[in-house]
Amino acid sequence: MDERLAAADAALKAGRSDEAIQRLTELLEADPAQTAGVYRALLLQLYKAGRLDAAARWGEAAAARHPRDLEILNLLGVVYRRLSRYPEALATLDRAAKLNPNNIAVQSNRGNVLQDLGEDARAEAVFAKLLRAEPRNSDFQRQLGRSLLRQGKTAAAMMRLRQAVALKKDHIEAWLDLIGYENDLNHVEAAEALVDKALAANPDHPRLHDARATVIRRSGQRRRGEAYLMDLLPRFENAAWLHAQLGALITDYDQERAAVHLRKAVALEPDNIDRLMALIESLERLRKGDEGANIEEAYQLAGQALALKSKDPGHLKILNELLIRVCAFDALDSLGDFKTLGRGWANSGRHTALLKQFAFVRGPEDRLELLEQHRIWGRLVEAAVAASPITRPPPRPADGRIRLGFMSSDLRRHPVAYFAQPLFDHIDRERFDVYCYSFYQGEEDPLQAYIARQVTAFRWMPESASREIAQTIADDQLDMLIELGGTTHMNRLDVLAYRPAPRQASWLGYPHSGGLSTIDYFICDPYSAPTDPALMIEKPLMMPHTWLALGRAVFADNQPIAEGLPEERNGFLTFGTANNPHKYSRQVLAAWARVLAAVPGSKFAFVRPEGATPTFRRNVLAEFASHGVAEDRIIFHAVRGKHMPFYNEIDITLDPFPLTGGTTTTEALWMGVPVVSLRGEAFFERLSWSILSNAGLGDLVGGNLDEYQAIALKLASDRERRRDLRLTLRDRIRNSPLGRTDEFARDFYEMIARAVAEAPAKATAGSTRS
Repeated sequence: MDERLAAADAALKAGRSDEAIQRLTELLEADPAQTAGVYRALLLQLYKAGRLDAAARWGEAAAARHPRDLEILNLLGVVYRRLSRYPEALATLDRAAKLNPNNIAVQSNRGNVLQDLGEDARAEAVFAKLLRAEPRNSDFQRQLGRSLLRQGKTAAAMMRLRQAVALKKDHIEAWLDLIGYENDLNHVEAAEALVDKALAANPDHPRLHDARATVIRRSGQRRRGEAYLMDLLPRFENAAWLHAQLGALITDYDQERAAVHLRKAVALEPDNIDRLMALIESLERLRKGDEGANIEEAYQLAGQALALKSKDPGHLKILNELLIRVCAFDALDSLGDFKTLGRGWANSGRHTALLKQFAFVRGPEDRLELLEQHRIWGRLVEAAVAASPITRPPPRPADGRIRLGFMSSDLRRHPVAYFAQPLFDHIDRERFDVYCYSFYQGEEDPLQAYIARQVTAFRWMPESASREIAQTIADDQLDMLIELGGTTHMNRLDVLAYRPAPRQASWLGYPHSGGLSTIDYFICDPYSAPTDPALMIEKPLMMPHTWLALGRAVFADNQPIAEGLPEERNGFLTFGTANNPHKYSRQVLAAWARVLAAVPGSKFAFVRPEGATPTFRRNVLAEFASHGVAEDRIIFHAVRGKHMPFYNEIDITLDPFPLTGGTTTTEALWMGVPVVSLRGEAFFERLSWSILSNAGLGDLVGGNLDEYQAIALKLASDRERRRDLRLTLRDRIRNSPLGRTDEFARDFYEMIARAVAEAPAKATAGSTRS
């Protein structure tokens, strides 16, 4: 025996895997004409060590030298699968199957890869054949069940999964499939009943406790879930899954403690990418303490995550949101293209990620693609809801009154409530009964308390599942339901898929069609309505002047405007923005830099908490520098929440595009600061156009980038106009459609009454109670 082979054999017998790999590698590099057994030994050790790229290289060499060795082909196919190289995995396993069509391991691996490729009918055939050979194989029962389930053959799939756990009580994966199926249908009680059965058969199994926590969390019962996990904590103190679940459960109402648990999970399982991603997401969202430092830490951790090159849609969403916040455009480009990313998120139910797509729309094709991504999500949700419809109360007796519902977790100190407040200040009580539905996880604040006092009913359901919420709304027998948040934080757009009200609309909180065919209307105005009806799923429900008005909670005289122009006080003109970085792109920063470069001595101010993040500052400065703007011309005001006074340091606000400002546009105008904007075709590209037009400043909106720059430069040179606006703009707004809140409310309620009278109630699925 060759000395190197003997040394490798001795290392293997002694458990020294790394040494064995080194010896085998040296042997094969020196003399590739070795037996299949030598190649098999190296390939297996590389696979066990997780060195998959090396395993693939040596597996390819082994298969080329020993093309009829079934074990080499089978193991190479498994390696390809672990590397997500599914087409190559299938081709390699097909070669192995030709050598021996009846080999159980090869066929089982083929079936797994077919599932990975979404070829479930072919996978079904493979596992059905395997079961004929081994009818009591619980894993084959499970895999057949999974193939059937993904084809919509639910009854047959459930039979196979139940058979799997009957054959093998400790088949945890099969139990988890059964639990997951019920959980996906929002069948919380059925899912928990299955957890009980599984735990009875497998007492205190950690993955089953983990599954129960997931069921509770997805049902919205976060505090119940927290109590359950805290009870388990003494027994599973060093279980990463428990700390990860606790972090996910409490993050909406205790971000700091959530981060502590997620750090613990990473410390316990440092090589687990899911734990790492959860911590990155938590830090990026953590507003307490030093927000800039939190974002920076998240970015540094993201470097580790990016190196792993995960293609999981959830991981990509977390990385995308973080990289956007720090303007890391090169890293963003590495994640994927607009279509692939968006469809990946839509197909995996991650609607919230689609908001971050808006800034990267570049033309007509992207606008339609973005709409289709929302539709993909909507179809998935509607299909899931159809399997578990709500029940319908009998029609209520005619009483001549209109029941109008508003659904949002932002009916509190939040921009959505600031713009909706006029409707609660001026309720049309002669015709309307107003209901509100909130799922906010925090404490009641004075604005929420005020709204609750004003309306007929305020249903606060922070611990309720979507189906339960839909049932509650249906039982209230509304004439129209309006959602105000899309899938932004703590909002529940999927509730509308149950069609709990006969007429449903979107307004205010999400600047795009949500994606559900069950939403009938989208509230807008003549300025904000898309130029092409094909850019909206719903029917436009048109306000006569403006789609929003300025509520008194924020738009009041307790926000003082400093005397004189910032240019006169500072000795230089200041452009600026308070818009969120998810509205930035290279094109936006380039446009701002060109304006700045054309106005000698001018500066640009970012009024954003990200300004405290070194990576954000470095990336922004680099983008401006690439257009000839020195770093001493960029100002960062790192602030959250208390940003209004900083408008007194800005002469002109430059709007981002294609997703324009909304809240920030109204704030700037209220503080006497003119806004220069760019108008596009879709609703989200026309928000500022509507606001500025209603304020009498439509001339500050350009139709293309050249006009945008020309308007900014003209305004920069027109000090008298800027001085006049600083002195008079607030009063102008008060007397415009934006500020006449009583007229806005009257128009709004009239619009709803007209829609209810004109539009017949849509047919609703589900049983009717007598």
